[in-house]
Amino acid sequence: MSTQACAIWGEDFTRYDFGVGHPMAPVRLDLTARLCRALGVFDHVDVVDVDPADDDVLATVHDRQYLDAVRAISADPSVADGRWGIGTDDVPAFAGIHESSARIAAGSREIARRVWTGEAEHGVNFTGGMHHAMRDRASGFCIYNDVGIAIQWLLDQGAERVAYVDVDVHHGDGVQELFHDDPRVLTVSVHESGRTLFPGTGWASDTGGPGAEGTAVNVALPPGVVDGPWLRAITSVAGPVVRAFEPQILLTQHGCDTHREDPLAHMAISLDAQRQAAVNLHRLAHEVAEGRWLAFGGGGYDVANAVPRAWTHLTAIAAHHPIPAATETPQAWREHVELVAAQAAPPTMGDLPDRDLPIWVQPWAMGYNPHDGVDRAIMATREAIFPLHGLDVFYD
Repeated sequence: MSTQACAIWGEDFTRYDFGVGHPMAPVRLDLTARLCRALGVFDHVDVVDVDPADDDVLATVHDRQYLDAVRAISADPSVADGRWGIGTDDVPAFAGIHESSARIAAGSREIARRVWTGEAEHGVNFTGGMHHAMRDRASGFCIYNDVGIAIQWLLDQGAERVAYVDVDVHHGDGVQELFHDDPRVLTVSVHESGRTLFPGTGWASDTGGPGAEGTAVNVALPPGVVDGPWLRAITSVAGPVVRAFEPQILLTQHGCDTHREDPLAHMAISLDAQRQAAVNLHRLAHEVAEGRWLAFGGGGYDVANAVPRAWTHLTAIAAHHPIPAATETPQAWREHVELVAAQAAPPTMGDLPDRDLPIWVQPWAMGYNPHDGVDRAIMATREAIFPLHGLDVFYD
């Protein structure tokens, strides 16, 4: 009998550590797991630990020469010189970098295996979502592309249509690049425009390679977007395209660096909107893929406030035991946050007062405003993509 959901976690995942002062602090993962445990979320999922993936698994999407280089740097960080994207300010070298990164990859491959084989309906790896890693180099804090490894495993098992939706504030460039020419994989990324944010890619005009036109979908939003318009962008693009693609399995990346307090981006999204995005994408998986859903973490650098709450919500939604936004965070967890992060912990699982909930989202069918930056971004993507899927640009 299958379980409702599995979640990847083990203490060794905090060894993915770029050092003091780096934005991707491993405490964000520890605080997420502690909050999941304190709120009883882990009682409703199979919590799965894994060993690092071997080179044969990693080589399904990464060059062997790159793997050899990461192993050498892992054994002796002093040999890193930036040639492989490691040894830079973004991706500092550290001892054990190969093993730590390979463990994340193994976790994502394991949830893919469990969901595809029916052992679990949903799988969550909030330690993963390393969507910037390229075939032959590290990028944007990411060493191995665990999402790409999960997708490739699914293809190797015979999956004919795999959909991936990325709502991280940064463009999911690594995943798109890996499958840019593969018509079996739909990649959708809703992100802050590359004009104002790393990695500087992800334009509406990039629609996929030869023979795969329409399978790369990019919504490049202006900075400063708030809840309703952000959710409108997701529902007005990702929803119709995924439905038209008819995937056998849905993968989603939930980088929470869209949050209004995140220090590395320029969006103004609440925790409540991030939770709603997860609810909507979970519902979409049940609608189009018989519930087969893999959910990943990703970016998020408001490490003690936004990240633990966002990914605890994600895990709870996958467990079919969602947590109301008004739920108070446990006192013991708040005290631990103050101890390890030297800041006050969030008192509840949401940001918004009850009077502002639910978040109202204007359906696309209600009209397009050419004077609105978000609507212009949505329309640019719909004009580039929708005809390739037989969809109407103006109506859902």
